[in-house]
Amino acid sequence: MNIVLDSQNGVPKTDQLVVGITRLIRSRQLLAGVKLPSIRALAAEQKISRFPVIEAYDRLSSLGLIVPKHGSGFYVASHVGADDSMPGGSDPRRAEEESNQILQQFTHPGETLKLSSGFVPEEWRDIDGIAQAVRQVMRTDPSSVVDYAMPYGDGTLRQQIQMRLGALAIEAGVENILVTSGASQALDLVVRYMLKPGDTVFVEDPAYFNLFGLLKLQGVRIVGVPRLGSGPDADFTEHLLKTIKPKLFFVNTVFHNPTGTTIAPQVAFRLLQLAQQHDFMIVEDDIFADFQATPTQRLASLDQLDHVIYIGGLSKTLSSSLRIGYLAAQGELIKRLADVKVLTSLGGSRFSESVVATLLERGTYRKYVERLRRRIGSALSTAVQHLETNGWEVFDEPAGGHFVWARAPGIEDSAILVKRAAQFDITLAPGSHFRPNGETTCWVRINTASAGDPKAIQFFEHMGTGGEH
Repeated sequence: MNIVLDSQNGVPKTDQLVVGITRLIRSRQLLAGVKLPSIRALAAEQKISRFPVIEAYDRLSSLGLIVPKHGSGFYVASHVGADDSMPGGSDPRRAEEESNQILQQFTHPGETLKLSSGFVPEEWRDIDGIAQAVRQVMRTDPSSVVDYAMPYGDGTLRQQIQMRLGALAIEAGVENILVTSGASQALDLVVRYMLKPGDTVFVEDPAYFNLFGLLKLQGVRIVGVPRLGSGPDADFTEHLLKTIKPKLFFVNTVFHNPTGTTIAPQVAFRLLQLAQQHDFMIVEDDIFADFQATPTQRLASLDQLDHVIYIGGLSKTLSSSLRIGYLAAQGELIKRLADVKVLTSLGGSRFSESVVATLLERGTYRKYVERLRRRIGSALSTAVQHLETNGWEVFDEPAGGHFVWARAPGIEDSAILVKRAAQFDITLAPGSHFRPNGETTCWVRINTASAGDPKAIQFFEHMGTGGEH
């Protein structure tokens, strides 16, 4: 490669390699799909040790400029363009295209089995309990059907949320809580208020695809941190922080989407130490908290909202139509986020907030969640058994939740699995949807609630026994 390293200018060789390779890619001297020299070959060519090359390739991978392929080498990412100002781009049209691709799994016609769906099945929901709460609200607070909610949210609901946070050892007053229209709005408010075009954030790789879309629409630079079984790779995070200063780090704590893993206490401590040392905030997405029977350590409980913004919600468990999420943060930040909420949406649904407050007050929600956990636990163990029996590899067996991150033997690109799944009348989302810049991956998200369906079992068996590889 046409790169000249200067050993006299004081710039680390790793940085020079990153800049040089980036220039070659942006100028189209290295085209999409081109294989880069091996680590050994590039080190020999430049007459340096392999370590700077390893670091440079790691950093370029995290920036989405190159893609590692196991057993094959490193390749220029197919989505990188000459005029892109950042990995993944910030063009809203591109974000829209990505969104349309993702939405196909929800709008696919017919009776296909949506094996990568993010939803709890309708028949598992407490529809009767919700209906009873709706009737009570209609009797006791009929004006809620037509009125906006208060900017900060229903007072009773905020008190209920405060108690829920207390059970997680998060000490928050009602002044530290803002009710939102689902956790997605909570993320949107944080992105709108705290970030501007050109800012850098860390995200987990893989992670929640909607978050990537929000960040790209804002023109934010996304840097991926590998998600391990114990949480975000803290060593890799520390390595990135030597040269990159993020404003925020988005972390999914419990039953991570899509891997189903839960952050370990030692990783949580380490991340908070790094946040304090390097002065960035952590946005803790704990949307699946209620799937967990015995609470584990939260970042917000260790930090008490100093360097952590905590996000939760009830839509994932209760109802996708009752859009209730919430933010917990320092009081002054909550005021600013409430201002943004009013400017962008006036207010939430007073009716939805009243219904959910009623469900929490009456204990209906608590009883329902206890039943839901048992059902999810049974489906999870069955799904893992089906997958492993048929030779699939599970990334890290989850302790709960309804997602498994899995790979079929001999498949290096999950897009192949998507095509094979269609032959079984199954809609499957490629794992690339869950990566910051759409990088190829062999892994796919499996919704364990659907994994016991005969179609899914047949598909697992077929792909696990070398079906038409």
